[in-house]
Amino acid sequence: MAEGDLPSPSLAVDLFFVMHDNVTGRPRLHPRLASLGLAGAVIGELMLAGRVTLDLAPGRDRLYVTARDAAGDPLAQSVLDHLVAEPHHPLITWLHFFARTIYADVTAVMIAAKLLNPPSRHLLKQQPATPVNTNTAAWPLARLNLAAERRTPPAVRDCVLIGLFVATGGAERALREHDPAFAAAAIAVLPAPLRRLIAQTEVAVGEAVISRR
Repeated sequence: MAEGDLPSPSLAVDLFFVMHDNVTGRPRLHPRLASLGLAGAVIGELMLAGRVTLDLAPGRDRLYVTARDAAGDPLAQSVLDHLVAEPHHPLITWLHFFARTIYADVTAVMIAAKLLNPPSRHLLKQQPATPVNTNTAAWPLARLNLAAERRTPPAVRDCVLIGLFVATGGAERALREHDPAFAAAAIAVLPAPLRRLIAQTEVAVGEAVISRR
């Protein structure tokens, strides 16, 4: 996971599209679960770009910043700044912390980038932000479906995308051919820190589901 530029669209943008209908913008998941997935995506992007690593020592799971510059990405920079200021928190604490605001943050980034239309009101009811281009919005999920149907190993970044989508519980609802064995194989090729990120995201999602009961 060598240091590199943070790609555009980001992993969080791709996951946002995967977790929402590409025409109506309606969410496939409860906002709390989607937010935890997005928090994992922002951290995962920083791992892929070599800005953050994870201490895998038993009982630690601490995130460490290895490069403090997020290459002009304000959202990623904010996450990095928090990690630098308070490096003692475990990964799962950061997932819950960033999940508090990440949904609104990612939505705002996507509206500014003209990927989403701003939310509107219809008959006094708030309507979700809708994709500007339905094909663009459909493409991340289409990539995952194509990889699953062909049984072809996706790119590393899409392996993280699959893992986080599975961790949120959304894969069974959206993938045309959800194959747990294929998803597990895609996750297994990832470096240990990214596998741990996906596992901890799944734990955080489980905690959120239990707390809602």
